[in-house]
Amino acid sequence: MNQADTAWMLISTALVLLMTPALAFFYGGLVRSKNTLNTMMMSFISLGFVGVLWATVGYSIALTPGNNWVGDMSRLFLSGVGLEPEGAIVAITIPHMLYMAFQGTFCIITAALISGAIVERMRFSAYVAFICIWSLAIYAPLAHWVWGGGWLADMGALDYAGGTVVHINAGVAALVAAIVVGKRRDYPSSSLIPHNVPFVLLGAGLLWFGWFGFNAGSALAAGPAAGLAFVTTMLAPAATLVVWTFLDMMRSGKPTAVGAATAIVVGLVAITPAAGFISPMNAILLGAIAAVPSYIGLIIRAKSSLDDSLDVVAAHGVGGTVGALLTGVFAQKSLNGLADGALFGNPYQLVVQGTAVLAAIVYSGVGTFVILKLVGLVLPLRATASEETSGLDITGHGEEAYMHVGTTMSAVEPGPGARAPQSVLKPASI
Repeated sequence: MNQADTAWMLISTALVLLMTPALAFFYGGLVRSKNTLNTMMMSFISLGFVGVLWATVGYSIALTPGNNWVGDMSRLFLSGVGLEPEGAIVAITIPHMLYMAFQGTFCIITAALISGAIVERMRFSAYVAFICIWSLAIYAPLAHWVWGGGWLADMGALDYAGGTVVHINAGVAALVAAIVVGKRRDYPSSSLIPHNVPFVLLGAGLLWFGWFGFNAGSALAAGPAAGLAFVTTMLAPAATLVVWTFLDMMRSGKPTAVGAATAIVVGLVAITPAAGFISPMNAILLGAIAAVPSYIGLIIRAKSSLDDSLDVVAAHGVGGTVGALLTGVFAQKSLNGLADGALFGNPYQLVVQGTAVLAAIVYSGVGTFVILKLVGLVLPLRATASEETSGLDITGHGEEAYMHVGTTMSAVEPGPGARAPQSVLKPASI
């Protein structure tokens, strides 16, 4: 047991957990005001349902010895997961229980990421059922393949903090979900612009902040590897933001705030699989390269009939794929204490990385399709036309994100000694 490592991992776990509320703000600002709460709840609800499922079942599927495909289920309901380092699938110097919690935050946000493709039209109950099944049937086995001693780990696939397990996985699931659920009824005829860009920027900033725990925490210790992952996580998104700004200027003559927020996320996604394997200068190069395919992906999606509402595919699917492949090009043996030598990147390593990417695409794609169809047999996936028109905040949750001018509040129960106002007046300054 190492107290410094434990302290760092406590902080990292909290940082990664913060990323899910940050994602809620990022996604919530991108939708129309009538769907703000529903969209944000799609992230927040994962903290509860997926968090509990991870502790009770998912961890045992993903990160116990087992075979090449799934764990041996020896840690069901946290059996044997205690306050000592012993019992974890990897050598750690922190409490086993803390390692489990850290890995659980990854599962939580991966499930939440998918929601960006089906906001404003999927029924909340069906969505909750979907992410519960998906986190156990898709995320946990794929995590085992890469991090739990599965067949991709045996091949030597490199995924420092989740380029394949988290981002490609979520991006492909988002694509399939957008197709199966279908596009919004007023897409693309109506103007579906973000209602609160400051929310988007706040979410992107908090995601970047939390991502230091996501990547540097994946070192599982407060050492040089964490320091390297921390620096690359700072530099890669910075480079993506620079290139994205130039692309915006060349295309429209104006750098947009939503574009800047998206660029930050794309850079973070791309560096995730490589964070502890590449040098800081190569991180800048990787971040710069990653901006181009994701930017092109956004343009192609906008001209297609695919309603990937918040561009999860371009940001996470494409960004994660680029990052995973470039990891095989830029990774260095001399970094992260792996071995002396030059580049990991060689034709064989690139084949291994490509195999991992393809495996994630096929498994996540087919599995997501099957799960959605099964859920659809029990619960309707789509909100009705009238519910979509009214907005899913009111119809799904009985709440609104914003009190509109003239809206009565007479039904609100006032607190002791308080008076409930009868209406909201428009300030003279507006």
